[in-house]
Amino acid sequence: MGTYKFRLPDIGEGVAEAEVTAWHVKPGDVIEEDDPLCDVMTDKATVDMTSPVGGTVRAVYGEVGEMKAVGSVLVELEVEGAGNDTGNAEDAVPAPPLAPQEAPEGPTAPVAAEPAPAPAAPPRAAPRAAPPAGRRPAPAPTECGPATFPLAAPATRRRAAKLGLDLSKVPGSGRNGRVTPEDIESYLGGGDPRYEARGGVEEIKVIGLRRKIAERMEETWRRIPHITYVEEFDVTALEETRFALNAGRRDGQPKLTFLPFLVRAMVKVLPEFPHLNAHYDDDAGILRQHGPVHVGVAMATPSGLMVPVVRHAEQMDPWAIASEIARLSQAAKEGRASREELSGSTITITSLGPIGGIATTPIINRPETAIVGPNKIVERLERRHGEIVTRKVMPVSSSFDHRIVDGYEAAQFMQAVKRLIETPALLFID
Repeated sequence: MGTYKFRLPDIGEGVAEAEVTAWHVKPGDVIEEDDPLCDVMTDKATVDMTSPVGGTVRAVYGEVGEMKAVGSVLVELEVEGAGNDTGNAEDAVPAPPLAPQEAPEGPTAPVAAEPAPAPAAPPRAAPRAAPPAGRRPAPAPTECGPATFPLAAPATRRRAAKLGLDLSKVPGSGRNGRVTPEDIESYLGGGDPRYEARGGVEEIKVIGLRRKIAERMEETWRRIPHITYVEEFDVTALEETRFALNAGRRDGQPKLTFLPFLVRAMVKVLPEFPHLNAHYDDDAGILRQHGPVHVGVAMATPSGLMVPVVRHAEQMDPWAIASEIARLSQAAKEGRASREELSGSTITITSLGPIGGIATTPIINRPETAIVGPNKIVERLERRHGEIVTRKVMPVSSSFDHRIVDGYEAAQFMQAVKRLIETPALLFID
């Protein structure tokens, strides 16, 4: 038997280190060639690390959320044959072991290596992709390590938290002792837990994309003095237009939502307000006003908030805008969006969709100078020409960089957009 040390490979594009975002193995696991070991995140993408050899996991190095340098050891395996342990000085100094309370994701102290010189097999980094036919699906990321942190999916943990249930007391029937929702129901014996006392505190480390979002939001809020403006748009006529267009759409055309019309309205108005379709480099004191309109569309994905970009929206009609938003949304939610598709916006739209709300205070997508956020449409009774009529009204929020945009200009911009939305025929007239 020999020792094989899997090291973080050179992922390319000048990446010198990567953050460990999930472990798929733990000491004692028997794995096969091409089985997933862990996920790592760089500034550019999330990459699955797969094993180039089969064997038994001896040790894993690095806690979830830890930055690892290219070339550092991630996993130590016991393999048939000589392995790849060269006995170098670097190999003789293992990474410090993680205490149980510090390692909810499963890393444990490394096992001493057995030197056995042999040529090293090249590690491989596989991009995220669906497993090929005949392959068993990749196991879910390890959620825990010692017995005090039982294996369970996030949904199962939330279920247990709502019930005030200590998961460490629930016998798991899943793979590697994973606790399933059925295990919870079996443990409770079908009793009514609604009035049981709740207890426990779950500590969740902020890592990966969520940590990057947190850092970006903090930096934006610290550096940009925001001014927020909210106006009500009467979208009665636009809704009638939208329903009529959707009723007559051709095969292959997407269903029109409110967003394509809002994008079109902004495209027509922005030439009058070029400093709103701009980037402000506050370090250099330079405002870069852009000719093309690249609209970022902030959206929720399973990984967190992402902002895919509709490029050159000025060249598109509402149908083309709707198609591009649908394509980018699908790519972002499936983790297929490229770096180019997620960067380079000049102004951003953020929407909570059907969840809506009366108003929001959107945070600017730095270094941009403006962001617009439509809210939920509500029906309202109004008196018009002596009669009571029903109107559809949408509050629309917006925020601006007050260093560049004065309050009066912010109001002018939103009123110009409102005029087009409330008279939708103008959207189709150049």
